[in-house]
Amino acid sequence: MARPKNLKTLIKTCLRVLEAGDGTVAVPGAFNAVSAMLIEKAGFKAVYISGAGLSNSNGLADAGLLTRADVKRQSAYIIKSVNIPAIVDVDTGFGGPAEVKKTVKAFEAIGASAIQIEDQVTQKRCGHLPGKRVIPAHEFADKIRAAVSARKDREFLIIARTDARAVTGMDDAIFRAKLYAKAGADVIFPEALETREEFLFFSKSLKGVPLMANMTEFGKTPYLTVNDFKKMGYGIVIFPMTAFRVAMKSMEDALGVIKTNGTQRLLLPKMQTRAELYELLKYRIE
Repeated sequence: MARPKNLKTLIKTCLRVLEAGDGTVAVPGAFNAVSAMLIEKAGFKAVYISGAGLSNSNGLADAGLLTRADVKRQSAYIIKSVNIPAIVDVDTGFGGPAEVKKTVKAFEAIGASAIQIEDQVTQKRCGHLPGKRVIPAHEFADKIRAAVSARKDREFLIIARTDARAVTGMDDAIFRAKLYAKAGADVIFPEALETREEFLFFSKSLKGVPLMANMTEFGKTPYLTVNDFKKMGYGIVIFPMTAFRVAMKSMEDALGVIKTNGTQRLLLPKMQTRAELYELLKYRIE
């Protein structure tokens, strides 16, 4: 399969200094290949391979418990299933600068268009939980420089996430973001900002730097729209766990119906049909 159109051109259209293009890109999260196929079918221009989604779908917490080999294997299935760019969440990069280089090579080799790496300690936590810890800024900048030096394709994007807002405050988050951009990060991702005003302040402080925002549920961030983020200068908005959470709740409800009624008949109107699934999978029965 040919490598999909890279996100770089999409990001360029999202910057406030450019008038033409597609505007801010909404990127839903996938947790397996078929969910990615639904994202593509719905018309989205990129897919986000969520670390939380992969971990949770394997019965694990979002705590960096999957190995690089685990994430690579599952991401490869997703990337091969669609023709849109994929951003892969690689948590802390699976180690120091030398390991980050291996990570970049591994995910570039399977056709990812970008990786997202964060500045938490190795035993990370979900970005919207208390108790996070971040490594020294200069150590993470070294990771970014290692990532940049390892990629073969300049269009392979390095997205740097900082979790500092909830740990050391907004001023440090902005300091880190500028340092990471200077180290070569293509996109900066400030995690767990708490108000619209904070997003706007961060954007104004990082003028000219491509930015990504996280629109997750039940966390620190208020529910802002893609258009809200566009006005504030964010080029990418991810929805990492939305499809996963909706699917999990629907499955839980469906199992309750079967348990209560002894039949799935009431659930038929809520189901994707066999024909619809086969159409999505491009599976034809002669």
